[in-house]
Amino acid sequence: MSDFSEQQKQLKIQKGIRKREDEIVNLIQIALDNHNSYGDLEESQFRNLVRVSDATDSTEVIKNFLLYQVGRDKKWGRGQDSLAFQIIQHIDSKIKNIASKIAQEAKTDDADDLKNIHLELTRRYLGYGARYLVYKRKGEI
Repeated sequence: MSDFSEQQKQLKIQKGIRKREDEIVNLIQIALDNHNSYGDLEESQFRNLVRVSDATDSTEVIKNFLLYQVGRDKKWGRGQDSLAFQIIQHIDSKIKNIASKIAQEAKTDDADDLKNIHLELTRRYLGYGARYLVYKRKGEI
């Protein structure tokens, strides 16, 4: 593949990601609006999750970190209705489906492209969650 066609594909991918940002923002906000799904989750704990997502190229590592947090403390919630499991379900289903649609629109069947799109969407999702949690803790009336 020529450099030009690779650049075009990457531009289509980035456009697809930007086009779907509202969708991923809404996903994490709905999860965080259900305060019964988690305890006294601190902003720093959510930012640690964001840092993990920025430091890895694997959504499995992100999910593993969430499970670790659930095992340590009740702040992420417990059981299938916990915030942690909602986030894992979003990563495995809704975010992955969005990533697949973006890959299809960009006309790429490269597994690495799909993995990178999925990871980028997951990182953004978590970043938006960290921001929204600040609002939930400090700005909500």
